[in-house]
Amino acid sequence: MVDKTTDDKKKMNPFLWFIFAIVFPLIIIITLVIVVMGVAGINVIDWAKEKGNTIPIISDVVTTDEEKGIELEEQQAQAVNEDKDNEILELNQHITDLEATINLLEQEILKLENNQSVAGVEEEEESIEEGTGEQGVDAVISSYEEMKSKQAASILQNMETEPALLILQEVSDEARGDILEAMDPETAAEFTQLLISNES
Repeated sequence: MVDKTTDDKKKMNPFLWFIFAIVFPLIIIITLVIVVMGVAGINVIDWAKEKGNTIPIISDVVTTDEEKGIELEEQQAQAVNEDKDNEILELNQHITDLEATINLLEQEILKLENNQSVAGVEEEEESIEEGTGEQGVDAVISSYEEMKSKQAASILQNMETEPALLILQEVSDEARGDILEAMDPETAAEFTQLLISNES
């Protein structure tokens, strides 16, 4: 029984010997070195980081002030880039909205222009069909003679045949020729045939 306990003590002794003979003295020496270096004015923490940064495995764990500064700059640059990307997305959305508004306004303008041209044609037809006496017809005919030939041709092509033919018969020969010349060839041919058939 006594032999067993002495054997256990002998087995434990090498481990205790290692702790008391190597580990504790090493801790005491490191502590003394740190205190002496601190008294000498050396910044032990920065020195340890600098030396630790040169050791391959420890360098992955230890970060120096310079590396922290670089990481901080990278994070700031990334935040600025994200802000700019968000701003670009907002501006693109704003541009898309403006383009949609422009398209709607252009469609409105086209509708208004079409309504005006149709209203102009209807007014001309009404003034010819409902014009009372020679004065109304003469006023319309004189306005067609003063009008540009392309504009007059465009209006006459959109009118009903009878009032348009009446205007062509009453305008001067020169104005009639310019108006027929500005029309589509097919429409001009139809009006010419109707003018010939009415004169004969």
